[in-house]
Amino acid sequence: MTLSSAKKSAATSNTGLDSTDDFAHELKTRRPFVYMQISSILSVMAGSMVFMAFPWLAIQLTGSATSAGILVTITAIPGLLLAPVMGSIIDKLGRRVTGIWIEILTGLVTLLIPFVANIWVMTLPLLIVLGTIRSTVGSGSGSARKSFVPDVARVAKMPLERANSIQEAVFASGFALGPAIAAFCIGWIGIYNTFYVVSALCIVSGLFMIPIKALEHKEDHDEEKNLFKYALEGFTILFKTPSVFILLAGVMTLAMVYLPTEMIVLPAYFNSTNNPQGLGLLLSAMAGASVFGALAFERLARKFKYSSIFRIAILGIAGCMIPMSFLLPYAFMIFFGLILGAVWGPLMPLLNTVIQRKIPPSKRGRVFSLEMVIWSGGPMISMIFAGVAVDAFGVQPVYLFLACFVTFAGLLITFSKYMKEINTADYEN
Repeated sequence: MTLSSAKKSAATSNTGLDSTDDFAHELKTRRPFVYMQISSILSVMAGSMVFMAFPWLAIQLTGSATSAGILVTITAIPGLLLAPVMGSIIDKLGRRVTGIWIEILTGLVTLLIPFVANIWVMTLPLLIVLGTIRSTVGSGSGSARKSFVPDVARVAKMPLERANSIQEAVFASGFALGPAIAAFCIGWIGIYNTFYVVSALCIVSGLFMIPIKALEHKEDHDEEKNLFKYALEGFTILFKTPSVFILLAGVMTLAMVYLPTEMIVLPAYFNSTNNPQGLGLLLSAMAGASVFGALAFERLARKFKYSSIFRIAILGIAGCMIPMSFLLPYAFMIFFGLILGAVWGPLMPLLNTVIQRKIPPSKRGRVFSLEMVIWSGGPMISMIFAGVAVDAFGVQPVYLFLACFVTFAGLLITFSKYMKEINTADYEN
């Protein structure tokens, strides 16, 4: 071999080694983000299974949609009361550690439901007690993960828009799979045994958070403050940040007015036709379409202002609810459900990005926990009324009323003068 060919061979060999080293380094940097997404999808699958299974079980036990509303409302109270405190715990103890313990404890508490059903006769009051215990323990895991996104994205060298797009696409995927898995499990192993599956998903979700290594970026704060004073600061931060406030106003509308359609109105309709698979497929289709909407957020953020994305999402949801409220043939319900999911998709990555960009890291957990207050408190206020209304007037009139209400509220919010504040957090390369 000549000297020249030997040099070329050595250069080629070094290039191969460099490529291997680069791949290994890239894999190592992305591993924390991947682990967190696995943890997230397992947790969300468990949550969305309960999202369907609890109202279904309540209606099965009592034959009344009102009972489902009562169950959802009462079990939401712990999340409403504890969310600000959980935000303080996240900010004080750390996002990763908090997420691990919440998931594992939630999985263990979920086992109480089938255990109690096997030794006693399940009743609605007993189910409410067990659901309340589960809600108390499970409050805060989503807020911990959302607060942790910038830290693992920094390790992966990933822009916030892309990280939040993936985060919410994974969330939507888990939410799409959950009802389908729940419907399958209910039909195959029964409603109570379905909660064993939910428990296993929660525990494995917590275990996947353990190996994550990412520096949690924090800022100095007063360690002498107690958790309640710490929690109240979250409200102060919110009112001082108009861009986050207007987004959360839109989220509150969806929590109070839209969520009853998925948790009370549609379950009552499909329960009356004895079609759990139909409900599961519709909810899964809507959540599945939101995956594509979430993944499109980074590209949309490059081309459009954040205020435009928000306006399209809110009004698009309202525009799909109106035809669906007429309880069209199933194929049309799926069609409009897919569109609704697609326009919903960019909404949560947008909210996450604005909070992460506008709120200091040391306060982020408390603000994300306020978002959880909205998702918990909104349904608590509206679910009982929705259940009573469905029992009194029927599914279709109540569905149409809620659709019109979302449209009206969406117009008020999205044409507010404060909408331009959202653009102060616009896309950063």
